[in-house]
Amino acid sequence: MSVLPFKLSGFYPVHLLTFLTLIVFSCDRSKPASPQAKLRFESIIPNPVSTSMSGNMFTLTDDTRIVAGAGNGVDQVAKFLAGKLRPATGFELPVLNEESSGKDAVILSLADDKELGEEGYELVVSDDQIKITANSAVGLFWGAQTLRLLLPDEIEEKKVVANTAWEVATGTIRDYPRFEWRGSMLDVARHFFGVEDIKHFIDLISLYKINILHLHLSDDQGWRIEIKSWPDLTEIGGRTQVGGGDGGYYTQEQYAEIVGYAARHFITVVPEIDMPGHINAALVSYKELNPGPSINREPASARPDRPEAGEVYTGTEVGFSTLDVKKEVTFRFINDVLRELAAITPGPYLHIGGDEAAVTKKADYIAFVNRFKDIVKANGKKMIGWEEIAQGDLDSTITVQHWHSQQYARMAADKGARLIFSPAEKVYLDMQYDSTTKLGLHWAAYIEVDSSYMWDPATRVPGVDASLILGVEAPLWSETLVTMNDIEFLLFPRLPGVAETGWSPREKRDWETYKARLANQSRRWNIMGINFYKSPKVPWAY
Repeated sequence: MSVLPFKLSGFYPVHLLTFLTLIVFSCDRSKPASPQAKLRFESIIPNPVSTSMSGNMFTLTDDTRIVAGAGNGVDQVAKFLAGKLRPATGFELPVLNEESSGKDAVILSLADDKELGEEGYELVVSDDQIKITANSAVGLFWGAQTLRLLLPDEIEEKKVVANTAWEVATGTIRDYPRFEWRGSMLDVARHFFGVEDIKHFIDLISLYKINILHLHLSDDQGWRIEIKSWPDLTEIGGRTQVGGGDGGYYTQEQYAEIVGYAARHFITVVPEIDMPGHINAALVSYKELNPGPSINREPASARPDRPEAGEVYTGTEVGFSTLDVKKEVTFRFINDVLRELAAITPGPYLHIGGDEAAVTKKADYIAFVNRFKDIVKANGKKMIGWEEIAQGDLDSTITVQHWHSQQYARMAADKGARLIFSPAEKVYLDMQYDSTTKLGLHWAAYIEVDSSYMWDPATRVPGVDASLILGVEAPLWSETLVTMNDIEFLLFPRLPGVAETGWSPREKRDWETYKARLANQSRRWNIMGINFYKSPKVPWAY
């Protein structure tokens, strides 16, 4: 019996060569990026500081794991990401706390990269791994949100999607925000929205790296936060809303639930109690808060049909109510409200409103602002108010929210206060898109998606130093909003543009490239069930 040379475990040389070739090719995961993966890489909102594609793809599989490095909050972000990716993929995607070479893994780890700052991140996609690094957990979280946008739109499905390749184009993204304040305000006073609605709102805004949720908790039509030392504020003042019908309010436990959910999305909740005007719901609840007959009011208007303060009100007029600076009970009320609110708000800010106090005498108004400042400070918080508070004795610890008057904005800046920019004719998202859209108002302007995008905070108010600009915020007042469907319609597609205004470098923003990136979000929104306005200004991809 003859024996052939070089026989090795049943393989002849020619078979061995074939076998080794198969091994080599099976270990090489290189695959050219698909046009769709490239398009997603090019369509990120907000536009990153820098991006570069390298031409291949990473594919998420049922062998992929998520590796959470050591550090405060890293595991939390890893679990959030896994929770977002599991439903559509059907993959286990285990979260592991271990040192790993990272093959077939999504790795989250902390770094020391001064350029990235507190919220920045670096996302590197190679053929066999995805790595997100940042200086803090919040940076990792924003990197994870970017990764969601890099995956196929179907990743947003709540059930397993068959026959989908979960591919991400390879390349590097380095990113960090232009402004530290990127806010979205929701008015829950004129129409009330429950806890689950607020959580959904947080889900929507966090996808585009909004980091502030400003809740407008009181107004003439309703009081929405439980104050245990003044229970009738919610028992009486919380019963109504615009148009009549049941109102509602948050218990302090429900408010804590909202704050906690926001914190898990790295969003700071800023509560607003609007004073000394917009206070009718409190006047209805406690008659002793109503100004006496001797108060020196400045008339809100010459209209004889102006609402009567202290009576239940479900309309939409403004500027008819006020607190009385001379009554002792007024400041007992204010102290109690801000003390309880500060105790249940872990964030550093309390918003005291201060707008449209048309029937408050100017001298009294200034006295109110100065007292508000001291009370907020005594409760360990920083005061924010609408631009009218610029008339008070401000300093660098105060933040002024500009919405209309350039004069007030400059006055605030001259006093060293910081500024949030919310110009009504650009980012009041309760404004109609045009005269044909039914939801919204138009007293400030009709605001199409291009107009909402095409402005720059640094040049908004001549004479205001850019170093004083804290950031931008998009208010959504709820006079015409009753359902979450209504909220989504006015929020989208304008909110992503506000987010980009706050996040992206000025040189990375222009309407022509933005509208193409915005258009490519529409399939994702459809899958998420978002009710958005199909603006004719945008070449939608759906």
